[in-house]
Amino acid sequence: MSAPYQPISCSFYDELEARATTGQPCTLTYRTEPDTPPSTYHGIIRDLYIQDKVECLRLADGFELRLDNIVAVDDKELRNYC
Repeated sequence: MSAPYQPISCSFYDELEARATTGQPCTLTYRTEPDTPPSTYHGIIRDLYIQDKVECLRLADGFELRLDNIVAVDDKELRNYC
């Protein structure tokens, strides 16, 4: 069972939404397991959606990720947003 979803800040969501709207390629840094090194993935955000009360994104190539697993998008770190 996955950890309970932790909503991200609205301003960081806006960063993701801006990239989805413009089709701007981006690099996502994310961590799916606690205490593990982060991974990166490069692509174009096609969709931001909610599934079972969890906010997610889908890239153009079909890669999907929970928003609370994101550490950073490009040079914007989630921890710097409130």
